[in-house]
Amino acid sequence: MRIQFSGGAGGDVTGSLHIVEAAGHRILLDCGMIQGTPEAELRNMEPFDFDPTAIDVLIVSHAHIDHIGRVPLLAKRGFRGRILTQKATADLMPIMLLDAAGIQESDAERANRKRGDSEAEVIALYTREDVKDVLPMIEPCPYNEVIRVADGVEMVLHDAGHILGAASVELRADGKTLVFSGDIGPKNTPILRDPAALKKADLVLLESTYGDRLHKDRNMTMSEFGEILHKAAADNAKVLIPAFAVGRSQELLYALAMHYNEWGVDRFKIFLDSPMAQKVVEVYEKNKDLFDEEAKKVWSQRPTPFSMPNLTLSETADESKAINNVEGAAIIIAGSGMANAGRILHHLKFHLGDPRTHVCIVGYQGYGTLGRRLVDKAEFVRIHGENIEVRAQVHTLGGLSAHADQKGLTEWYESFDPKPPVVLVHGEDKARDAFAAHLNSLFGADVELAQPHDVREVS
Repeated sequence: MRIQFSGGAGGDVTGSLHIVEAAGHRILLDCGMIQGTPEAELRNMEPFDFDPTAIDVLIVSHAHIDHIGRVPLLAKRGFRGRILTQKATADLMPIMLLDAAGIQESDAERANRKRGDSEAEVIALYTREDVKDVLPMIEPCPYNEVIRVADGVEMVLHDAGHILGAASVELRADGKTLVFSGDIGPKNTPILRDPAALKKADLVLLESTYGDRLHKDRNMTMSEFGEILHKAAADNAKVLIPAFAVGRSQELLYALAMHYNEWGVDRFKIFLDSPMAQKVVEVYEKNKDLFDEEAKKVWSQRPTPFSMPNLTLSETADESKAINNVEGAAIIIAGSGMANAGRILHHLKFHLGDPRTHVCIVGYQGYGTLGRRLVDKAEFVRIHGENIEVRAQVHTLGGLSAHADQKGLTEWYESFDPKPPVVLVHGEDKARDAFAAHLNSLFGADVELAQPHDVREVS
């Protein structure tokens, strides 16, 4: 068994993709989209550094776009194999990919309207029709069962606690075991179960997004969020929250429902301005068997966190635009999570100039994204071709991250006995360097930093 590193290596946090050769088969782990600066995203158009027609199976860890966003492109370029993933991820993938294709088509159409006569036509990375071609290839799999991947290759999916359906992949072949962490979530994340503890591996590919830091305490973060809401309510102000459609949007609604009286949530009009997040809500309702025990109890009661009396689900573009005319205090949850596309851009453009406005950053913000510039306290940002002054109050609520911090990642690795060699992926170099030194000092672990095109044998 051997692995070639591709996306999510070399200091990248997006574009997850690795190639495993085992028992005479070629298997992909993830096929994610590269996100960040416009220059970085142009890399999505480049040829894969392998022949897509030679790939037998794709295993998907979870449904975030940086892990699935190039799957339709893979098929468009010749892949015809099986796509194996956890059953909730199989439910989420059509929602996520059709939305991503719609954005690709809209961006291409917009660019072509503006291009000069001498400029080449802009082609969408893939279309919604390309996505529809992929969907029959997806095979849902349960957690904790041995799944035949191909002759001589089997896998077990373990709950990663990151988003609904997120999995760590245990891959067995040639007498060896490779574990790909996927994205590991923090313990005690609302709704989700804690990441599963794995025991044996010959090599571990471990994400390192927050390998160099500790998150704020979740309870402290909830208190901070409550204080922001109290101040916003007193000022009749808007609270804007760029949020990923899968996981974070649902977790925020859950938090608002759990603290409804304590935070005076009834003083707000709440808008979930994301048709995709609304479809994800339906997937949550379908997969309640994956919830933790507390959430199962909450969902046995009515109303659920997804049906608060002051919650409005905005579906159409006109409904979204009308939100900016709403008077009084409002909480607006909208995509995208890094504020680099989607409906949140319109709300930011409309409200960033108001010093009463609160912008809550509740997840990782990739380098070059608008969300990252807000976190870095930019005085002006560019939205839809206009320079917008940032007078709003920007808050980073670090305790809501869906990624485990250094402590959580360490605890996940600590369950292995004996301690296997580790290759760090899915992290900026600063985080990977710090985490490598940390694991080596604690456990004497053999730790490498993945680099694109490197090949490592599992031995």
